[in-house]
Amino acid sequence: MISHDHLVKIYYKDVDQMGIVYYSRYLEYFEASRTELLASIGLGVTDIEKNGIILPVISSHCEYSRGAKFEQKITVRSKISSIPRSRLHIDYYVFLNNEREILVSGYTEHAFINDKGVAVRAPKMILDCFRQEGLVAIGK
Repeated sequence: MISHDHLVKIYYKDVDQMGIVYYSRYLEYFEASRTELLASIGLGVTDIEKNGIILPVISSHCEYSRGAKFEQKITVRSKISSIPRSRLHIDYYVFLNNEREILVSGYTEHAFINDKGVAVRAPKMILDCFRQEGLVAIGK
């Protein structure tokens, strides 16, 4: 499994009238965490794109247990559990720093799209990097 923790401070722009993080912001936090996760294993998004591959989100899901509030600091943990075949699945867990209670959990799924806009299997460069990180092939 590949895992990365991304720290986020909650600003006023992120909250609703009640001072709780607006639900759609969590997808933005997921995106930042995903970008940092991939970069941490040598797969910068720009590098992937230079190799003719883009990774659009094809599905996403969030479950909200409790909302973070203005000026709190949260950790967004992103995880990749297996080598993808045609889709990359990433899980996310959001919790307050120094706490283990999960506030929000979710996932995103990404297709591998070539420079002609056609869905393809996961490219060798990505598979090699995941294998180097110790992942096994059980994904979609």
